[in-house]
Parts: sequence; C-alpha cells; structure tokens
Amino acid sequence: MSNQNLTLRIDPHVHSEDSYDGHEPVELILEHAADIGLDAVVITDHDVMGESLRAAELAPEYGLVGIPGIEVSTAHGHLLAIGVDSMPPHREPYAETVAWIHDHGGVAIVPHPFQRSRHGVRRKHIPIDDATSSADGTEAAPAKAGSGGVDAIEVFNAWLFTGYRNRKARRFAAETDVSAVAASDAHTLEYVGRAFTEVTIPDAESVAAVTAADVLDALRAGSTSVAGRRAPVPMAARHYAIAAARKSGYYARTGAIRSAAAARWGAVTAASTARVGAVQGAHRIARVAAWLR
Repeated sequence: MSNQNLTLRIDPHVHSEDSYDGHEPVELILEHAADIGLDAVVITDHDVMGESLRAAELAPEYGLVGIPGIEVSTAHGHLLAIGVDSMPPHREPYAETVAWIHDHGGVAIVPHPFQRSRHGVRRKHIPIDDATSSADGTEAAPAKAGSGGVDAIEVFNAWLFTGYRNRKARRFAAETDVSAVAASDAHTLEYVGRAFTEVTIPDAESVAAVTAADVLDALRAGSTSVAGRRAPVPMAARHYAIAAARKSGYYARTGAIRSAAAARWGAVTAASTARVGAVQGAHRIARVAAWLR
C-alpha cells in the first residue's frame, strides 16, 4: 500500500440550473471545474438533487471525483448535506437534519453562517459535539464534530464580499474545533472555484483512485485547508475569461446539436403532417365520389 498523501481541490458548494436561482447545466460546470484544476465539485442545489446525482455520475468522465449533495432548507437556516443520495427532511430543526445526514452516511456543513439575509443559521442553533474531559478531570477542547455535531463550517464563502461574516465564521470554527472549509457558492460559471477546499487523502496515488467516501472521511477528520481569501485581480480576470470562453464553446456546441435536432423534428413533423393530409384528402375524395354515384 502507498504511504503517499494526495491533496485534492474541491468546491463543495455550487448551484446548477436545477436551483431556482442557478443558471448553468451540470455538464458545463464539470467541464469548467476540470479546466481550472479542481478535482471535485459538489452540486448543492436548493432542496432538489436530481442534477446533483447526475453530476456525480458524470464526474469521472471529466476526471473528477463524483460527490452528490444538496443545500437543504431547515427550520433554522440552510445546511449542506454532502455525500447523501436521497433528499433530507425539509424545514426540520437544524440538529435533527444534521442527525439525518449522519445516519445516511453524509457530511453536514454549515454554509454562510450567521448571514440571516441568505438564510444563514444562528450560532445558537448549530449543534456542536460536547467538550470532553481530560485524564485529570479538567475540561479539554471540544471534540471533533461527528455523530452529534456538524462536521464543518464554511469559513470562506466567495459571495461574502466584505469579509466580516467569513472572519466571524472562522473564529467560530476555531473556538469549537470544527473543520473549516471554503466554497464558491457559485450560481454562475464565473464563480465556480473562486474559493475551494484542499483535502488531504492518505495512501492515495491518483485522483482516479479516490472515492467520494475518501473525501467525506477527510472532511470529517478535519484534513482540510481553505483557499480564496485573497484572490489576486489577474487570477480573477483569467478565471472570468476562461469561463466566458468555456460557456461560448459549450453553448455553440449544444446550440448546433439542438438546431440539428429541431430541424430533424421539423422534417419528421412536416412529413407526418403531409401523410395525414394525404390520407384525409383521399377520404374526402372517396366520400364525394360516393355522393355522386
């Protein structure tokens, strides 16, 4: 067995056109993610996961690790369920939804915490595993989140431009000893990968050998680092340029395919209409001939 550790770049919070506020098809998102050097992108649409499941199946075709997910609306704010393949309960208490995610083998991540304008959860509603006691009876640091608490906090969200909420989330994660992640929260292609999480996978030789379960284990263990705090302007400009070119190419291809399909459908429809018309005309002529006899 290899003793080599492998670092993967993942964007765990991305929306597709399946979200009410998303815009991009998953094929385009996956293509772009691979193009900019990500190793995985998790489609986390709002309260639906049909396209996320499809994206997870398609991901290996793009050289990416396939991981399904969803951004579920709870009674106390939004919550990311990563690695689940069925719908979590809707509008249930935060702690109960976290427990459901764990019961179904997933990882629970708090997105854009404390930002109420975007349905961020309040601090008091975030379940954190109780602190453990050391051998001498004194209170030790809080245990890593697991069966009872959330698994990670989104400490950098690329949509939070002022940075205040990100800093607050970072302090909270440090105080509670919960894993920290970064994500783009992209709703358009240009934002995919603007922030991402690096996860360390032990004993892995290549991305192709990494499974979704490996990534989930790394998130639970806190084998993460965040990127995206200070993206330089040239990098951002290059990112937008790549996205614009990628979208133009994608829609040119799909537009041509759709145009060809529409032309074929039009020809079939016209031929069918002509056949129906011919049959109806023959029937009318036969009826007229019968009357004239």
